[in-house]
Amino acid sequence: MPDSKERRVISLRICVPILIAAICLLSLLALRIGSARLSMRQILEALSSTEGPVRAIILDIRLPRVILSILIGGCLSAAGTILQAVMHNPLADPGIIGVSSGASAVATAVFLILPTASRSVPMFAFAGALIACAAIYGMAWRGGAEPVRVVLAGVAVNAMLGGVTAFLMLMNSENLQGVLAWMNGSLNAKSWGQARVMMAYGAVGLTMAALSVKNLNALQMGDEIAQSLGVHVGRVRLILTGISAFLAASTVSVAGIIGFVGLIVPHVARMVVGANHKRMLPVAMLLGACVVLLADLVGRTIVAPVEIPVGIVMSIFGGPFFLYLLRHRKRTGL
Repeated sequence: MPDSKERRVISLRICVPILIAAICLLSLLALRIGSARLSMRQILEALSSTEGPVRAIILDIRLPRVILSILIGGCLSAAGTILQAVMHNPLADPGIIGVSSGASAVATAVFLILPTASRSVPMFAFAGALIACAAIYGMAWRGGAEPVRVVLAGVAVNAMLGGVTAFLMLMNSENLQGVLAWMNGSLNAKSWGQARVMMAYGAVGLTMAALSVKNLNALQMGDEIAQSLGVHVGRVRLILTGISAFLAASTVSVAGIIGFVGLIVPHVARMVVGANHKRMLPVAMLLGACVVLLADLVGRTIVAPVEIPVGIVMSIFGGPFFLYLLRHRKRTGL
């Protein structure tokens, strides 16, 4: 009879093809479903033609959105997986290091105070996310950044920046449409421009995450054991947090704030393939892509023709699912 380790390897070999198939199926559904429902025949004919309205719908509207969903889900899941290992905290997600609050405060200021620069919101939001992350680490640093101090500094900075965002919205309540769409994490009207930006960010961030597996496994065993293995804990923790911030900030800058993906998906991946990040990280990235694809598909269809932003869908369904994980905390490690 195979031991638990061997069963996990087998489950990984089964899990990865299943997740890839699920991504392909959800992507196909996303290409078919929308304000205009298309058949497989129409899609194939449009792809083989050189022009036409159906081809424009698929290639210019729906395909960039599908690519963004896959990349955003993978990046957010990788960011959450890294942070939970670095912080030794199963409740850690990108928001805890100020990515969401920094990006939202800066983006809100641009939308409301400098509306003429709204096209540059992704760049400003990315900068705000990284600045907030640096501020949290700067306040938590005392010869090193202990996870508890980072969490406490994150709570304080998030509260302050949340207050700034609320103040800006209160003082400019008549111009909130663009802000609300961005803060709810919408993929509506995204184009190849955002998709290319996300592909560039994702390629860099996910590659760095994949190269960090060994250090993630070392940190997971505790700081003392990691040091005995030759890991410079303070430096590695800072680098890994930076990678997580980069991954999360890239998604926030392109699509706005999408919650629960980086919090829930790592737990599910851990349940399926175990805590070894060599197996857990790729499964989390694939599962995150499935989750965001499905959430976006639900948002587009559940009350059609009205579209619900993917961030709202994740909040509605992610909260109850996280409570379910809490109820089964012995299996999930919560």
